Amino acid sequence: MKLARVLLRALGAYKAYEYLLEREVKSRPLPQHVALILDGNRRWARARGLPSWAGYEVGAKRAEEVLRWCLDLGVKIVTLYVLSTENLRRPREELNEIIRVLKKYLKKALKNKEFDKYQVRVKALGKLNLLPLDLRELLELVERHTAKYDKRFLNIAVAYGGRAEIVEAVKRVLDDYRKGLIKPEDLNEKTFERYLYTSHLPKPDPDLVIRTSGEVRLSNFLLWQLAYSELVFVDVPWPDFRRIDLLRAIRTYQKRQRRFGL
Repeated sequence: MKLARVLLRALGAYKAYEYLLEREVKSRPLPQHVALILDGNRRWARARGLPSWAGYEVGAKRAEEVLRWCLDLGVKIVTLYVLSTENLRRPREELNEIIRVLKKYLKKALKNKEFDKYQVRVKALGKLNLLPLDLRELLELVERHTAKYDKRFLNIAVAYGGRAEIVEAVKRVLDDYRKGLIKPEDLNEKTFERYLYTSHLPKPDPDLVIRTSGEVRLSNFLLWQLAYSELVFVDVPWPDFRRIDLLRAIRTYQKRQRRFGL
């Protein structure tokens, strides 16, 4: 398979295929909201004899590229599952490296003119109080820097858990009930969504969810929002995720008939 890819690149067929695939994808309605589960960083590193955390450096660079691909295609909302609440229990050395990479790319984001060009609003989703103070401050800085934008949206799910999000939303509902701001009869799915981390989005529910590395599970990601999302599972680990993989996933989504339970 690897040899075939090398030959295709050498012949230029690979680039031609990507071009034709992009034309096909752009000829059909695009998903407005794409969510990605960035899985396989550690396995990618170990397969190359590298420290387990080394894959996060390459994975962060890939995330930067994938965001650019989505912006170029016209996808309006991108949500990246970067760090779960469960990930916070990983070995301290590995976790420190993950946090280091996050801080590095957040600092780059502050200087990235593409956020201004595309008017991208950045928002962190998760239990941010569990993160180190300097990382929280960087996230808040990026959020403030882009708060004026509402054309495109980038959500970074960090210290995030879907169950925890729902529990936190319930707590906020109960708090508003005690304050007399909401009545039980006022509570429905629509009003409950206003208490979720994604309440700032024009379309909180992803149209398409892509998970890399061949794992076929949601891993506690956006459990409320994914009720009717289309799921695509890709075999390659996140650091090897290519533009062709993104285009194929979108094409798969476009070929499906979305029924929403009807």
